[in-house]
Amino acid sequence: MMQALETMTSSETPTKAPGAKSGRPFFRWRQVEDGDRSGIARLVICLLALLLAAVMVFSLTAGASDVGPATLFSAWFGTGDISMRDDIILHSIRLPRVVLGALVGAGLAVSGAVMQGLFRNPLADPGIIGVSSGAGLGAAFVIVLGGLLPASLAAAAGFYMLPIAAFFGALAVTTLLYRIGTRSGQTSIATMLLAGIAIAALSGACIGLLVFIADDQQLRDLNFWGLGSLAGANWDKVLSAGPVIGLVLVAMPLLGKGLNGLFMGEAVAGHMGINVQRLKRMAIVTVSAATGASVAVSGGIGFVGIVVPHLLRLVIGPDNRYLLPASALLGGSMLVLADTASRIMVAPAELPIGILTALAGAPFFLWVLLGRKGLNTQ
Repeated sequence: MMQALETMTSSETPTKAPGAKSGRPFFRWRQVEDGDRSGIARLVICLLALLLAAVMVFSLTAGASDVGPATLFSAWFGTGDISMRDDIILHSIRLPRVVLGALVGAGLAVSGAVMQGLFRNPLADPGIIGVSSGAGLGAAFVIVLGGLLPASLAAAAGFYMLPIAAFFGALAVTTLLYRIGTRSGQTSIATMLLAGIAIAALSGACIGLLVFIADDQQLRDLNFWGLGSLAGANWDKVLSAGPVIGLVLVAMPLLGKGLNGLFMGEAVAGHMGINVQRLKRMAIVTVSAATGASVAVSGGIGFVGIVVPHLLRLVIGPDNRYLLPASALLGGSMLVLADTASRIMVAPAELPIGILTALAGAPFFLWVLLGRKGLNTQ
């Protein structure tokens, strides 16, 4: 396995930047003709924006309650009176959940796309290589041991304490992985994956220790991390994670040109005028912030970061200038749809989103790993 994974790393180094109009395929694991897809990419981004809006409206009107489209439009456009019960369901329960789902999905999808660009490999993903586990450990530490922190610090952080802790947990893991997996400017996917497995196991052991000393309420909160869910969504969580993820979503597209150059190798990127070290630092911080904030409010939701970028590359190509915003839109749509399905499949109970994303994402990951559509491991 080590030899196969190392071969994948060495054989997937591209020879041409994304967006070039001619030449060999940018990714050897995608047997498509390289070309200018900017027009298609812009059209897809517009369609994905409409899809996200439609999915959010659908999610607001779907569920065990009988709050339907008519009630929604009455509430928004004042065409009729709605009951206090329906108003609470729409604006205090479903709307924050839909907004949070869109933010978390966008943050996880863009994080996956950026990590794949940073490590120059299609298998990189915050969940698979242990970044989400590090964020979960930071959040679990605050849940169980937050009472031991100085009162002044807790008061200053307020409800941002959980996202901040998750951010630093994700940042520590991402930085450690990059240092372990990169030698002489070359990133080893085998080393990165194996190190990620080890770090995830260590984080799981630490979380297990916190579970051992947690009380009943803390145990219920910690169980939330293992499955991943938006069931506890409210406006406080949106306000705690929303600004962090929002800033990351604004900043990440600015990395697109640099990641395109990085795909050709750090030396070539440097000759193109790209400050490679600054690009790495920005990518690590933004991925850590988005993953940490997402895990802090939704728990462990996996495979979004690996599925979404792959689906989009099949359509718009690997140009990160378009791939990153498209990933944000499609990731938000997919997670909102997954959350809606989790609410209606076993109503009035709820199925954790992490189960649905794993059921869909794990087979997709195996499909990528085993080489359908040309991922060469020979």
